[in-house]
Amino acid sequence: MNAKVEQQSSALDIAKLVLAVLILFGAIGLYYQFPEASTLLRVLGVLAAAVAAAAIAVTSAPGRALWAFATEARTEVRKVIWPTRQETIQTTLAVLVIVLIVAIYLWGIDKILFMIVGALTGQG
Repeated sequence: MNAKVEQQSSALDIAKLVLAVLILFGAIGLYYQFPEASTLLRVLGVLAAAVAAAAIAVTSAPGRALWAFATEARTEVRKVIWPTRQETIQTTLAVLVIVLIVAIYLWGIDKILFMIVGALTGQG
C-alpha cells in the first residue's frame, strides 16, 4: 500500500513539473507571438510565468530537494573565507608571470622545431 502512495505522489510530482515547464514554454512562445507588444510587458510576462512555474515546481518532491540543496549551498558559501584584495592581486600577478614564462618557453620550442623541420626539408 505504501508503494502505491509513493507512485501517486511521484505521478503528481511529474505532473507538477510538466505543468511548470509548459507554463514557462508557453510564456516564451507568447513572447515571440506578439512582437508588436511592448518589450517591457513581454519580459514582465515571461518573468511572471517563470515565477509561477518555479512556485509550482517547488511544490514537487524534486523541487523541494533542489530548494533544500540551494539553501545548504548558500549556507556553505557564507562559511568560505574569501581572500583579501592583496592576496588576490598577488596570486593574479603570479599566475600572469607563470603564463608569460610558459608562453615564451613554448614559443622558443616552436621556433627551434620550426628551424629544424625547415633545415631537414630544405626550406630553411
